[in-house]
Amino acid sequence: MPQVNPLAPPAAMAEDLGRIRERPADPAPAGGDPLGALLAGTRAQGAFLLRSVFDPPWAIHVRDQAPLTVLTMFRGDGWIVHDRRPPVRLRTGDLAVVRGPEPYTVADHPSTEPRAIIHPGQVATDPAGARLCAELDRGVRTWGTRPDAAHVLVSGTYQLPGEVGRRLLHTLPNVLHLAAGAWHSPLLPLLEEEMGRDEPGQAAVLDRLLDLVLIGALRAWLTREGAAAPAWYRAHGDPVAGPALGLLHADPARPWTVAALAAEVGVSRTVLARRFTELVGDPPMSYLTGWRLSLAADLLASSDATLASVARQVGYGSAFALSAAFKRVRGLSPARHRDAFRAPGPASGPR
Repeated sequence: MPQVNPLAPPAAMAEDLGRIRERPADPAPAGGDPLGALLAGTRAQGAFLLRSVFDPPWAIHVRDQAPLTVLTMFRGDGWIVHDRRPPVRLRTGDLAVVRGPEPYTVADHPSTEPRAIIHPGQVATDPAGARLCAELDRGVRTWGTRPDAAHVLVSGTYQLPGEVGRRLLHTLPNVLHLAAGAWHSPLLPLLEEEMGRDEPGQAAVLDRLLDLVLIGALRAWLTREGAAAPAWYRAHGDPVAGPALGLLHADPARPWTVAALAAEVGVSRTVLARRFTELVGDPPMSYLTGWRLSLAADLLASSDATLASVARQVGYGSAFALSAAFKRVRGLSPARHRDAFRAPGPASGPR
């Protein structure tokens, strides 16, 4: 994925953004980068981005069944309210990553009753079911009471399950919260600025910026002091599991066996299988299957390569073998997965 240098001066950042506009997304990360592995298969494709501008009291109940949503308060304070969980306060500059598909409410106060409900497909209604659209439209990707309202909430929603890797979803808490003082991303103001534009290629620019914001948030969360990083993430520092993960990531198309992998790492098959499973949570070959299918899903969504070509690239001997594994693990065929990503993108506001 093209990278924006967060420490670059504005001119350099503008050049980086230009490259994002012009270049296609890079292939999924290889090698032993644990964050790259975490994000394998996670790439926005026609993500739904919205700037919500409201004066208190306000509350939005979200039941869109999206797998992942990034929320940040640009002005004012808000709350994320989950059933059966303590509410999470969002102060100005805070960021939250909300894992779906459970419903939740974003509000100025936990006690405020929702006045808008977001359904699958980003259809917005009032509690009685009447559509909310024209009366709240405030311009490109903006809705609410008035443009200069007291509270400004920016949201970026990964709408399709295939956009978010299962490993990422299994790693995240229901609400990942980062206080403004715990991290800083100059990409957030840039994201808000770009959301107000409607130029050629704008959806691709916003997708990539949302991906970069998510990467920055996850990196800050996983590396913060006292972080209880997932066991599989810590496995990359293990002398047995770490090199094995690096080999699988770097060359997934190789006809790996536990014996071949153990020989490369320099340990017995028993030691490799036990250590890998203990730290990663899956046996080596099961992990490899998931990794290959994540790569295949990404290739299907981002290219016109034939199924046979994708199969060869990720280590399957035939299109049939890949199709059978894909459907068994992901619950849909490669063709349906590709069709989902070729569907028309979302509108610029709730429908």
